[in-house]
Amino acid sequence: MTSEIQENTTETPLLPHPDSQQYAFFFDVDGTLAEIRDEPDAVSIPFEVRQHLQALFTASSGALALISGRPVEQLDQLLAPLILPAAGVHGAEMRDGEGQFHRVTLPAQMAKDVEETLAAAMEKLPGTLLEVKGMAFALHYRQAMLHQQHVLELAESVVAKYPELVLQPGKCVIEIKPRGKDKGAAIYDFMQQPPFAGRLPVFVGDDLTDEKGFEVVNALKGISVKVGEGSSLAKYRVRHVRDVYQWLATLQRHTTSSSLTYTKESHS
Repeated sequence: MTSEIQENTTETPLLPHPDSQQYAFFFDVDGTLAEIRDEPDAVSIPFEVRQHLQALFTASSGALALISGRPVEQLDQLLAPLILPAAGVHGAEMRDGEGQFHRVTLPAQMAKDVEETLAAAMEKLPGTLLEVKGMAFALHYRQAMLHQQHVLELAESVVAKYPELVLQPGKCVIEIKPRGKDKGAAIYDFMQQPPFAGRLPVFVGDDLTDEKGFEVVNALKGISVKVGEGSSLAKYRVRHVRDVYQWLATLQRHTTSSSLTYTKESHS
């Protein structure tokens, strides 16, 4: 399994159209199915994109799941009226392919103490935002880049006190989440259960949090696609969220042709 993230700029044509009955599809949300916004609550997914996801979900006999740092409840709100299999909070929450819900929880006192510590410290850093996810915490600094180092040091101090927790850096955010839960583990878990089992995985993501997912998909001989710039383990790349939209439309039409161009990633 590749362990080093590298950059490559070799141009290759679009991947062959993945057969909806042979592949399992996994999508990150923010930065992949939705444009990133300054405020998490301002994010939306266009109606036609939700239609394309519904069509692909049906064509793949339900082998399509969302893999996100957001709680599953928020994913349901963004995709409404769709209710899809989903791993939320990097896999700490999961609604499996049969609709069963699984959730990791923190001890109540620990969760309370961590939230109070973070809230008090973030209040002193104007422009930052604390997002509480129950068993995880997101420290946003997109609108206060000058506080990036302070936010990192704060998160590190919390993790040092509670070994059950780990850091997950992202785009202008640092998350604190339960140890052992990440997007790669979530995809692997889905691939062990129907209707995902026995297929090849496809995962599209854009962030550092998605690299664990790319690693697992690569190991399973699947298709990994990064959205945007930056070093990545993904084997292919599109440049923009709108390219993902175009690809989804192509998948819905069940054709093998598209005007998209991917960037093939090569690794030593």
